[in-house]
Amino acid sequence: MDTNLILMVGGGIGLLVLIIGVVISVVGERSVVEERLGRYSETSSFIASTADAPEGALEKSSPLASFFNRMWEGTDLFESISGQLAQADLKFLPIEYIALIIGTAGLGGVIGLFAGRGSILFAGLAMIVGAFVPHFYVLNAQKSRLKKFDNQLSDMLNLVVNGLRAGFSTLQAMEAVSRELPRPISVEFHRVVQEMMLGLPMEEALDHLMRRINSDDLDLVVTAINVQREVGGNLAEILDVISYTIRERVRLKGQIQALTAQGRATAWVIAALPIVLVLLLFVLNREYIMTLFIPENRACGIPLMILAGLMIVSGFIAVQKIVQIDI
Repeated sequence: MDTNLILMVGGGIGLLVLIIGVVISVVGERSVVEERLGRYSETSSFIASTADAPEGALEKSSPLASFFNRMWEGTDLFESISGQLAQADLKFLPIEYIALIIGTAGLGGVIGLFAGRGSILFAGLAMIVGAFVPHFYVLNAQKSRLKKFDNQLSDMLNLVVNGLRAGFSTLQAMEAVSRELPRPISVEFHRVVQEMMLGLPMEEALDHLMRRINSDDLDLVVTAINVQREVGGNLAEILDVISYTIRERVRLKGQIQALTAQGRATAWVIAALPIVLVLLLFVLNREYIMTLFIPENRACGIPLMILAGLMIVSGFIAVQKIVQIDI
């Protein structure tokens, strides 16, 4: 290769890196302290948008990630991703989450390419599966955190009721919750107390809590607190009744989970078995599976594969609907 061409390409890449570094330095001038103060010193709408961001994510992110995150901040996509990460309590920025999806998709494609012996179709399917892995992880983290929060909610209400009967204000009772109870409920109410101490009304602070925790039981508690602040009444007695209702609901949910565990496990096994079997046959005996896709059998093989996929999905959904009992 020509030496001058190599020098020109190298110089162009170096100049591009220099320009990107200067732009990031100029745009990212705000310090960590300014970032923290900016969350609470500006308008309430800004607080509402940043309250959903994972705590500590901006401080731990790289300058490049912060630059791209600020570039697309406020878009519907980033708002949705930020809300999902906040509900899962994951310390990622939206741009880092998108980069993680791209990385897992690429890794899945490489693994699929080797496992499928160079098959582009197998690599494409593996890339799709890899792209959905972070999403499934976030959903699992959200469900796990929500389950822990719901299980702790009755203890939180008992602590608040005892505090109110002892003469505490609602803010002092919530502050006691943030000190005495374990995560995740202590962290969430610490955020609520922090926002209220910085001047945010209780209704807005509780609304931010509802954005981070999508719980029907918490919705009942927040509604009771807001109604009591509007019309008055004995909040301790109201929360005591709600606490009993939530405890009974948690107990019934536990019984239902135990009784339907076999049905849910059966749905996963039956749905995954044909898929895993086809993948194993594709790797071990590709000619046997590819018989469905040769030109002579393609008119019958492809509809059969589509029909099999639809039957697997419909059967899995049907079993999940049967074992899912709302209380």
